[in-house]
Amino acid sequence: MPPILCFVGRSNSGKTTLIERVIPELVKEGYRLATIKHAGHGFNLDTEGKDSWRHKRAGAGMVIVTSKGSLAMFTDVEEEVGVEALRERYVRDSADLILAEGWKSEGYPKIVVVRDHVGEVDVSAEGLLAIVSNKPLAGAPKGVPVLDPDDVAGIAALICRQFPHRSGPRV
Repeated sequence: MPPILCFVGRSNSGKTTLIERVIPELVKEGYRLATIKHAGHGFNLDTEGKDSWRHKRAGAGMVIVTSKGSLAMFTDVEEEVGVEALRERYVRDSADLILAEGWKSEGYPKIVVVRDHVGEVDVSAEGLLAIVSNKPLAGAPKGVPVLDPDDVAGIAALICRQFPHRSGPRV
């Protein structure tokens, strides 16, 4: 199973933008990546009027749409599905690393993205790989690097050191 690296921070702190900028750097290094985003306020990806939307509206509990290059699934869930269950059910060995947005309280390694000060996100130092901020920060835990969000190469290098990807054939 691939390891999980969580990017955590307040809403609009830059988590999505950072992940979006780090992905190409890691892909250049040969990583196969999966991303999982926690949407705390819900979401809707389907488009009103499309066939998949019509199937769902008619009462299907699960709708799968597939084409030559893509697959999407819309399914009802009784409770929120955790990142671990998502990894086991859907990602398995199809990626070398999962970049997860959210899950700050889980015990996975994490990068905290902050705007103003370290304490704006309540996260323990355990598993904290780095803090990413566009401002100089005081109060960062000792030994935890503080990186600028524009230092994408440095952030990717830190991730590569922490999660060396497998070389050779993937079994």
